[in-house]
Amino acid sequence: MNLGLLTFNTLFRGDSRARIRALAAILEDSPYDVVCLQEVVSPLNLAVLRRATPSYPYVAHGPSVPLVRGGLVTLSRRPIVRRHFHPYRFTGRPRLEGLLRKGVLLTRVRSGNEHITVANTHLTANMDNDWDLANPYTRIEANELAQLAEFLAHPRLTDPLIVAGDFNVPRRSPLLRDFRAATGLADVLNGDPATTFRPTPELSLEPIDQILATPPLAATTAVVFKDEIRLPDGRACHLSDHYGLAAAFTA
Repeated sequence: MNLGLLTFNTLFRGDSRARIRALAAILEDSPYDVVCLQEVVSPLNLAVLRRATPSYPYVAHGPSVPLVRGGLVTLSRRPIVRRHFHPYRFTGRPRLEGLLRKGVLLTRVRSGNEHITVANTHLTANMDNDWDLANPYTRIEANELAQLAEFLAHPRLTDPLIVAGDFNVPRRSPLLRDFRAATGLADVLNGDPATTFRPTPELSLEPIDQILATPPLAATTAVVFKDEIRLPDGRACHLSDHYGLAAAFTA
Protein backbone atom coordinates (compact mmCIF):
# COMPACT_ATOMS: atom_id res chain seq x y z
CA MET A 1 0.00 0.00 0.00
CA ASN A 2 1.28 3.46 -0.94
CA LEU A 3 -0.45 6.60 0.27
CA GLY A 4 0.50 10.28 0.33
CA LEU A 5 -1.01 12.18 3.25
CA LEU A 6 -1.03 15.79 4.44
CA THR A 7 -2.25 17.21 7.74
CA PHE A 8 -2.64 20.98 8.07
CA ASN A 9 -4.29 23.41 10.46
CA THR A 10 -5.66 26.10 8.13
CA LEU A 11 -6.21 28.86 10.77
CA PHE A 12 -9.80 30.07 10.88
CA ARG A 13 -8.96 33.68 11.78
CA GLY A 14 -7.99 36.52 9.46
CA ASP A 15 -8.21 36.30 5.67
CA SER A 16 -9.15 32.64 5.81
CA ARG A 17 -11.14 32.45 2.56
CA ALA A 18 -8.33 33.86 0.43
CA ARG A 19 -5.88 31.49 2.11
CA ILE A 20 -8.23 28.55 1.54
CA ARG A 21 -8.30 29.39 -2.18
CA ALA A 22 -4.50 29.54 -2.23
CA LEU A 23 -4.30 26.24 -0.38
CA ALA A 24 -6.72 24.62 -2.83
CA ALA A 25 -4.52 25.63 -5.78
CA ILE A 26 -1.50 24.08 -4.05
CA LEU A 27 -3.40 20.87 -3.31
CA GLU A 28 -4.52 20.52 -6.91
CA ASP A 29 -0.86 20.38 -7.94
CA SER A 30 0.23 18.16 -5.04
CA PRO A 31 0.97 14.43 -4.66
CA TYR A 32 -1.24 13.96 -1.59
CA ASP A 33 -3.90 11.24 -1.82
CA VAL A 34 -5.54 12.17 1.50
CA VAL A 35 -5.60 15.63 3.11
CA CYS A 36 -6.58 16.11 6.77
CA LEU A 37 -7.51 19.72 7.49
CA GLN A 38 -8.31 21.43 10.78
CA GLU A 39 -10.02 24.77 11.48
CA VAL A 40 -12.15 24.75 8.33
CA VAL A 41 -14.81 26.28 10.55
CA SER A 42 -16.90 28.28 8.08
CA PRO A 43 -19.38 26.41 5.84
CA LEU A 44 -18.65 29.05 3.18
CA ASN A 45 -14.93 28.23 3.34
CA LEU A 46 -15.79 24.55 3.06
CA ALA A 47 -17.86 25.26 -0.07
CA VAL A 48 -14.98 27.27 -1.60
CA LEU A 49 -12.55 24.46 -0.80
CA ARG A 50 -14.73 21.81 -2.39
CA ARG A 51 -15.28 23.79 -5.58
CA ALA A 52 -11.57 24.56 -5.91
CA THR A 53 -10.30 20.98 -5.44
CA PRO A 54 -11.93 18.92 -8.22
CA SER A 55 -9.10 16.37 -8.12
CA TYR A 56 -10.36 15.40 -4.64
CA PRO A 57 -13.83 14.07 -5.46
CA TYR A 58 -14.29 12.43 -2.05
CA VAL A 59 -14.79 14.53 1.07
CA ALA A 60 -15.72 13.86 4.68
CA HIS A 61 -16.81 16.22 7.44
CA GLY A 62 -19.33 16.36 10.25
CA PRO A 63 -22.49 18.50 10.32
CA SER A 64 -21.77 21.90 8.79
CA VAL A 65 -24.52 24.13 10.21
CA PRO A 66 -23.99 26.63 11.73
CA LEU A 67 -20.26 25.72 11.85
CA VAL A 68 -18.34 22.76 10.44
CA ARG A 69 -18.28 20.39 13.39
CA GLY A 70 -14.86 20.27 14.92
CA GLY A 71 -13.52 22.30 11.98
CA LEU A 72 -12.40 18.96 10.53
CA VAL A 73 -12.43 18.18 6.80
CA THR A 74 -10.77 15.25 5.03
CA LEU A 75 -10.28 15.31 1.25
CA SER A 76 -9.37 12.20 -0.72
CA ARG A 77 -8.48 11.22 -4.25
CA ARG A 78 -9.27 7.63 -3.33
CA PRO A 79 -12.80 6.43 -2.56
CA ILE A 80 -14.07 7.06 0.96
CA VAL A 81 -16.33 4.13 1.82
CA ARG A 82 -17.19 5.14 5.39
CA ARG A 83 -17.05 8.37 7.38
CA HIS A 84 -17.96 9.23 10.95
CA PHE A 85 -17.48 12.28 13.18
CA HIS A 86 -17.12 11.55 16.89
CA PRO A 87 -17.14 14.55 19.28
CA TYR A 88 -15.11 14.60 22.46
CA ARG A 89 -17.08 14.90 25.68
CA PHE A 90 -16.63 18.44 26.98
CA THR A 91 -14.65 18.58 30.20
CA GLY A 92 -12.86 21.23 32.20
CA ARG A 93 -13.31 24.97 32.30
CA PRO A 94 -15.78 26.77 30.00
CA ARG A 95 -14.02 28.02 26.84
CA LEU A 96 -14.89 29.45 23.44
CA GLU A 97 -13.53 26.33 21.70
CA GLY A 98 -16.55 24.47 23.05
CA LEU A 99 -18.63 25.99 20.25
CA LEU A 100 -16.66 23.90 17.72
CA ARG A 101 -17.40 20.56 19.41
CA LYS A 102 -13.89 19.27 18.76
CA GLY A 103 -13.48 15.57 18.09
CA VAL A 104 -12.17 13.06 15.57
CA LEU A 105 -13.25 12.53 11.95
CA LEU A 106 -12.85 8.93 10.81
CA THR A 107 -12.67 7.97 7.14
CA ARG A 108 -12.22 4.52 5.65
CA VAL A 109 -10.35 4.88 2.36
CA ARG A 110 -10.16 2.22 -0.35
CA SER A 111 -6.79 1.78 -2.04
CA GLY A 112 -7.02 -0.89 -4.71
CA ASN A 113 -8.19 -4.03 -2.93
CA GLU A 114 -7.07 -2.72 0.46
CA HIS A 115 -8.54 -0.32 2.99
CA ILE A 116 -6.95 2.10 5.40
CA THR A 117 -8.65 4.12 8.14
CA VAL A 118 -7.57 7.73 8.62
CA ALA A 119 -8.46 9.61 11.81
CA ASN A 120 -8.28 13.41 11.55
CA THR A 121 -8.37 15.16 14.93
CA HIS A 122 -7.91 18.48 16.70
CA LEU A 123 -7.51 18.62 20.47
CA THR A 124 -8.17 21.53 22.80
CA ALA A 125 -5.54 24.28 22.64
CA ASN A 126 -3.30 24.69 25.66
CA MET A 127 -3.72 28.43 26.18
CA ASP A 128 -1.06 28.45 28.90
CA ASN A 129 1.52 26.66 26.71
CA ASP A 130 2.24 24.64 29.84
CA TRP A 131 2.06 20.86 29.53
CA ASP A 132 2.70 20.04 33.16
CA LEU A 133 0.17 17.44 34.26
CA ALA A 134 -1.14 19.85 36.89
CA ASN A 135 -2.15 22.40 34.25
CA PRO A 136 -5.95 22.57 33.64
CA TYR A 137 -5.54 22.57 29.85
CA THR A 138 -3.17 19.61 30.01
CA ARG A 139 -5.77 17.69 32.01
CA ILE A 140 -8.38 18.48 29.33
CA GLU A 141 -6.01 17.23 26.61
CA ALA A 142 -5.27 14.08 28.61
CA ASN A 143 -9.00 13.42 28.86
CA GLU A 144 -9.48 13.91 25.11
CA LEU A 145 -6.57 11.57 24.32
CA ALA A 146 -8.13 8.96 26.61
CA GLN A 147 -11.44 9.35 24.73
CA LEU A 148 -9.63 9.05 21.41
CA ALA A 149 -7.80 5.89 22.53
CA GLU A 150 -11.10 4.38 23.68
CA PHE A 151 -12.76 5.21 20.36
CA LEU A 152 -9.88 3.78 18.29
CA ALA A 153 -10.09 0.54 20.27
CA HIS A 154 -13.51 -0.22 18.72
CA PRO A 155 -13.47 -3.83 17.51
CA ARG A 156 -14.68 -2.82 14.02
CA LEU A 157 -11.54 -0.74 13.42
CA THR A 158 -9.39 -3.51 11.99
CA ASP A 159 -7.73 -1.67 9.07
CA PRO A 160 -4.24 -0.20 9.19
CA LEU A 161 -4.72 3.11 10.96
CA ILE A 162 -3.29 6.60 10.53
CA VAL A 163 -4.07 9.28 13.11
CA ALA A 164 -3.14 12.82 12.09
CA GLY A 165 -3.91 16.36 13.10
CA ASP A 166 -3.30 19.21 15.49
CA PHE A 167 -2.87 17.45 18.83
CA ASN A 168 -1.85 20.67 20.59
CA VAL A 169 0.50 18.41 22.57
CA PRO A 170 4.29 18.44 22.02
CA ARG A 171 5.83 15.36 20.47
CA ARG A 172 8.00 14.67 23.52
CA SER A 173 5.11 14.97 25.99
CA PRO A 174 4.38 12.06 28.36
CA LEU A 175 0.72 12.49 27.32
CA LEU A 176 1.57 11.51 23.76
CA ARG A 177 3.91 8.75 24.89
CA ASP A 178 1.16 7.21 27.01
CA PHE A 179 -1.37 7.57 24.17
CA ARG A 180 0.96 5.75 21.77
CA ALA A 181 1.48 2.99 24.32
CA ALA A 182 -2.28 2.61 24.84
CA THR A 183 -3.07 2.45 21.12
CA GLY A 184 0.01 0.75 19.66
CA LEU A 185 0.49 3.68 17.28
CA ALA A 186 3.99 4.71 16.23
CA ASP A 187 5.26 8.23 15.64
CA VAL A 188 6.16 8.24 11.94
CA LEU A 189 8.22 11.40 12.51
CA ASN A 190 10.45 9.48 14.96
CA GLY A 191 10.48 12.27 17.52
CA ASP A 192 11.62 14.96 15.05
CA PRO A 193 11.90 18.15 17.17
CA ALA A 194 11.32 20.58 14.27
CA THR A 195 8.42 22.88 15.09
CA THR A 196 5.12 22.61 13.25
CA PHE A 197 3.92 25.97 14.61
CA ARG A 198 5.24 29.02 12.79
CA PRO A 199 7.46 30.83 15.32
CA THR A 200 6.85 34.49 16.12
CA PRO A 201 8.78 36.92 18.31
CA GLU A 202 6.17 36.28 21.01
CA LEU A 203 5.80 32.51 20.74
CA SER A 204 7.80 29.48 19.69
CA LEU A 205 6.46 25.99 20.30
CA GLU A 206 7.64 22.44 20.06
CA PRO A 207 5.95 20.30 17.36
CA ILE A 208 2.26 20.03 18.24
CA ASP A 209 0.98 18.56 14.94
CA GLN A 210 1.39 14.79 14.72
CA ILE A 211 1.09 11.80 12.40
CA LEU A 212 0.86 8.40 14.07
CA ALA A 213 0.28 5.02 12.43
CA THR A 214 -0.05 1.35 13.22
CA PRO A 215 2.98 -0.74 12.27
CA PRO A 216 3.98 -1.95 9.74
CA LEU A 217 2.94 1.35 8.12
CA ALA A 218 6.02 3.53 7.74
CA ALA A 219 6.51 6.89 6.07
CA THR A 220 8.99 9.39 4.83
CA THR A 221 7.94 12.79 6.12
CA ALA A 222 8.48 16.51 5.55
CA VAL A 223 7.41 19.78 7.11
CA VAL A 224 5.78 21.85 4.35
CA PHE A 225 4.15 25.27 3.76
CA LYS A 226 6.90 27.15 5.59
CA ASP A 227 7.25 29.91 3.00
CA GLU A 228 5.01 32.87 2.33
CA ILE A 229 2.50 32.66 -0.52
CA ARG A 230 1.00 35.46 -2.58
CA LEU A 231 -2.75 36.06 -2.56
CA PRO A 232 -4.62 37.07 -5.75
CA ASP A 233 -4.58 40.72 -4.68
CA GLY A 234 -0.79 40.64 -4.49
CA ARG A 235 -0.41 40.51 -0.73
CA ALA A 236 2.15 38.13 0.71
CA CYS A 237 1.25 36.01 3.72
CA HIS A 238 1.72 32.60 5.26
CA LEU A 239 -0.91 29.93 4.68
CA SER A 240 -1.45 29.55 8.42
CA ASP A 241 0.11 29.92 11.84
CA HIS A 242 0.96 26.21 11.47
CA TYR A 243 3.13 24.42 8.96
CA GLY A 244 1.87 21.30 7.20
CA LEU A 245 3.09 17.76 7.76
CA ALA A 246 3.39 15.52 4.70
CA ALA A 247 3.95 11.78 4.79
CA ALA A 248 4.47 9.21 2.03
CA PHE A 249 3.30 5.88 3.47
CA THR A 250 4.27 2.38 2.44
CA ALA A 251 3.44 -0.99 3.92
